[in-house]
Amino acid sequence: MEWHRIDLHIHTPASQLCYEEPEVTYLQILQKAAERGLDIIAFTDHNTVAGYAGMRARISALEMLEKLDRLRPEERQELEEYRRLLKKVLVLPGFELTATLGFHILGIFSEQTSIRELEHILLDLRVPPEKLDLGSSEVGATVDVLTAYRIIAETGGLVIAAHANSTHGVAMLGYDFGGQTKIAYTQDPNLHALELTDLDSTRRRSTASFFSGAKPEYPRRMHCIQGSDAHRLVRDPKDKNRLGVGDRVTEVLLPEVSFAALRELFLQDDFARTRPYRPETKPFDHIQAAREQGPNIVQSFHESASRQRGRLRAILRDVVAFANTNGGTIYVGVSANAKTPVVGVQRSEEVMNTLKAEVQKMITPPLNLTIDVQKSDNKDVIRIVVPKGSTPPYVLGGDQIYIRQESQTSLAVRDEIVALVKQQLLEQGVIPQEEPVKQEEVAEAGVPAVEPPKTGVEIIESVERKGVVYHSLKDLRNGSVVRDVTRSSARRLWRYAITQEENGKAKPDEIKWDGDIGLWRKRKWAGRTRYDFVQRDAEGKIHIYYGVSDEGIHGEWRKFVETV
Repeated sequence: MEWHRIDLHIHTPASQLCYEEPEVTYLQILQKAAERGLDIIAFTDHNTVAGYAGMRARISALEMLEKLDRLRPEERQELEEYRRLLKKVLVLPGFELTATLGFHILGIFSEQTSIRELEHILLDLRVPPEKLDLGSSEVGATVDVLTAYRIIAETGGLVIAAHANSTHGVAMLGYDFGGQTKIAYTQDPNLHALELTDLDSTRRRSTASFFSGAKPEYPRRMHCIQGSDAHRLVRDPKDKNRLGVGDRVTEVLLPEVSFAALRELFLQDDFARTRPYRPETKPFDHIQAAREQGPNIVQSFHESASRQRGRLRAILRDVVAFANTNGGTIYVGVSANAKTPVVGVQRSEEVMNTLKAEVQKMITPPLNLTIDVQKSDNKDVIRIVVPKGSTPPYVLGGDQIYIRQESQTSLAVRDEIVALVKQQLLEQGVIPQEEPVKQEEVAEAGVPAVEPPKTGVEIIESVERKGVVYHSLKDLRNGSVVRDVTRSSARRLWRYAITQEENGKAKPDEIKWDGDIGLWRKRKWAGRTRYDFVQRDAEGKIHIYYGVSDEGIHGEWRKFVETV
């Protein structure tokens, strides 16, 4: 496999959307793409395939003249230049659809797809016939976003949410609007990738980190790429945001330069095969980026896989925990501290074979992992990609069941094991799905008007028996309840919550209220900033949410993070 540069968002003069250099030709776009070292590009004009059709029509016309021996010298030169460039750059047809509510979606197809097929797809997407030849960003009411994803995917296309984090982007980041709609638009199984404008950002809260799989409401990790969205050949010297062809490029690791290989990449869960292209610095380091995010519910770090001090077994525990929870990635050869040097793995092939053998021998039922070697700081790091298991619970050594809670791997307790078994029985249809709770029943139950945070725990009941206090804890990430937990038997996050509860609840003057929700305190704990929030429900009962991490803070709760 080799790394190849792609720019899947290039507009042409065929689009009616104010192309800023209307005198530009398709040949010049190809020349610029080759000059920038691009291997794959896509013409994605607004609601039309006229740009790609125009290029193909021009080449066909020149070839016809060639057959008739009527080519003028300058036309022969043009045809030869097209042929030379098309050997270097794969040009894919596509379009940028304006779906309902103005959201933009890229549909990209194989070069074998005919123009008639593409126009038929646009008609199915309810693009008005009069717009097909010219293209326009204003096309009236087309289909909704999810229908667009489905139609493009079912016809063999690559479905990418255009500039998802920007204007007309389906992520709607920064807006407390959408709720379940925002989740559906960015997690739908027919959506293959998100195109972002901040992919190379080093900010902790970059869009790519938001869709890393760590957020409870967004458990599907998304492929994230970048494209130029070029409406001109070269960058506007007066406005750096008006990019030219190849000014914002993604690199992809492919076995060959083809649409089939590209689509297959986005259908898989190997996220180390895409990276933002950095022309003047060293290549993007996925492992270092993961270390900067730190351990969480979907990733962990181990400096060694040796059998000494139980290091190998710790890795196996993480494999089981990820399989029983949401899946995840384990890095061997680096610490979780992004500031420390990369240790690396000596004899990485040998260690990798040992890990494969131990997983096969020690974990049941069988689990299909991806184990490979990646480079970070020019050192070998073993990467283990663990899928969410299809037949939980997974067991280590025949009798140990682990789950992942935030950044900690722990032995599952009875209620968690029951939940894993119940999940499997539900998926197999052995037991029926529970009926959804009706809205009027929710209101009568005194459920808070503002949805609680999505991480942390709430102690919902405490009972003293024979001098020992037993607590029932609700995991805010998934709503599961674990009963009969004592301070001595509690794992880390639970122990924190129980300690705070037994030491005394929040006093009124310690709480910063905003309506019926409030912040009790903020503290650094287990290497991360955690928040203890409070909330009054419709019946006046006070709920305390302990140890909420940033991933679980949403909506109205966000105001406390922005002001503290």
